Amino acid sequence: MIHRLLQEERPYDIPVDAAYGVLFGVLGATFLLTVAGLFMKKGSGLAGVLRPTDDFLSARNRYKWPTLALSFFASGMGAWVIYGSPEMGAIRTTSWWGVLGYSSASAAGGWVLMWLGPVVKRKVGEDQGFSAVDFALKRYGRLMQLLVMGVSTFYMFIYVVAELTTIANVYATFVGKSTVGTDSEHYTTKISSIVVIFTWAYTALAGLPASILTDKFQGVTISIFVIMLLIATTTLKSNEVSQKQLDNASGWFSEGFEALVTLWIAIISAELFNQGAWQRVFAAKTDRDMRIGFGVGGFMIFLLMLFFGIMGMIAYARDRESYDNFMKLGYLSIFDLIRNLPQFWHYVTLILLTTLAASSIDTLQNALASVLSHDLIKHKLSPNWSRLVVIALNIGAVIMANRRYEVVPLFLVADLVCATCVFPLFLGIRTEDWEIGSIKIPAPTELGAFLGAISAMVAVIINGEVNNVNKAINPYTGKVYDRSALAYFWLIQNPTEECALCGTKTMVTFIIVPLVGLFFTFFWSCLDVLVSGKYARKPFCFIPRLDDVDEEVPLVKDDEKKDEPLEA
Repeated sequence: MIHRLLQEERPYDIPVDAAYGVLFGVLGATFLLTVAGLFMKKGSGLAGVLRPTDDFLSARNRYKWPTLALSFFASGMGAWVIYGSPEMGAIRTTSWWGVLGYSSASAAGGWVLMWLGPVVKRKVGEDQGFSAVDFALKRYGRLMQLLVMGVSTFYMFIYVVAELTTIANVYATFVGKSTVGTDSEHYTTKISSIVVIFTWAYTALAGLPASILTDKFQGVTISIFVIMLLIATTTLKSNEVSQKQLDNASGWFSEGFEALVTLWIAIISAELFNQGAWQRVFAAKTDRDMRIGFGVGGFMIFLLMLFFGIMGMIAYARDRESYDNFMKLGYLSIFDLIRNLPQFWHYVTLILLTTLAASSIDTLQNALASVLSHDLIKHKLSPNWSRLVVIALNIGAVIMANRRYEVVPLFLVADLVCATCVFPLFLGIRTEDWEIGSIKIPAPTELGAFLGAISAMVAVIINGEVNNVNKAINPYTGKVYDRSALAYFWLIQNPTEECALCGTKTMVTFIIVPLVGLFFTFFWSCLDVLVSGKYARKPFCFIPRLDDVDEEVPLVKDDEKKDEPLEA
């Protein structure tokens, strides 16, 4: 036991230069793979890089299900997975429900898209768009498009910040630097900067095809390394736990089920605003390929998250006292098991996590560019402007990552924002009025959907007042994140909560907020139709096209074309 404790106290000691070698090796190999694929493609070259076409953003109707499965798996999993699911496993009250909740919810976004994706694709038109932003424009108009664009950009930006924070902290940990003090800030900033420069470079060169090409390589790499790590960690003598230890350290508790409900609502809501996932919906060769690819990819995500979650449970079972007394933190539990492995496995872990980070960040960078690029191409403007916007967002993400926010609370902020808009946007799939007996409920109007989302955001603030939360505080460092009326978006109900996802109040918030958006979308749409009549069916805010080719938005009439999507 003494020898085991001494092992755990021994710091990671990968040389800094060797860590840089891993970083440049993984990112450099990915970059070279992209460049080779770009110039091997017929018709590609410098001209295609400087003047990208629609294919740069959509890779429309090109890929079969095996490629989509690997792409969805690799792009959906980032380095953040070493924090979230292990934390659920390393807390006794969440344990099995929490781990299964995180694992299944992470995959569920893809499973929802198996049904929703083909519907939205048909509504938008296979050759007219490639994202939820395009659906918002097609179905509602510019006002909802701008709202969805803002929410999507916010979510994906936060995702990039979380990834950079994670990978920078991982490198600092493995070279023996602190991730709390200021002495390692310069080092972690360099790590995050290198990652965004490389990933931006190859996605700027070749767009979505580059991201999907690297996803195939990254997906295989991740699968191999996870299997290797599974064998290494579970066969190490010091990591062994008895069945009795595991049973005492885990269980099926109500707190875990509450976390499961929270995770399902939060992650599905967020995934529906991930434009990287929507790009892959439109890149599928057929609907069948998309459904099989997302189904298989989702199952692979489930297995990966389950692996990390169970590793957290094993780490907790080995040293319950330290975790219960907060001498060790649940979200860092995976490092307890890796620490005792020979240094070779530390390098393997670095390669795995660098690959995970690159696979998700390149997807997000390409998706951020797509939010603007489609309109730019349609209006005969250079999509290179979107590349400049992504550069600005990358710089902001590096700065935010340097502030070292906790990763899970960061995601919760973005998830809650997405939850406010999920029903207002996707109720738009319906263009016919509902008739229930003598009651007629109008299909959502643009103004109704917009005000429904705003009402849900107000509901978050009201929840904060009801729960008496007037500031957001980091439970580990005491750092105050926010003192404004928006502080409740952080969902830090009580600094003494065992985890960011724990608590009945958090679960209730994630249930109430989408339902408020649902109810008030119908409420404001009914009021809009009552006041404005047939004009309620027109876009509330019409912004002329930049190429002076304006299109009239057809009205939905009671007697014709009820099943046709509205156009802007």
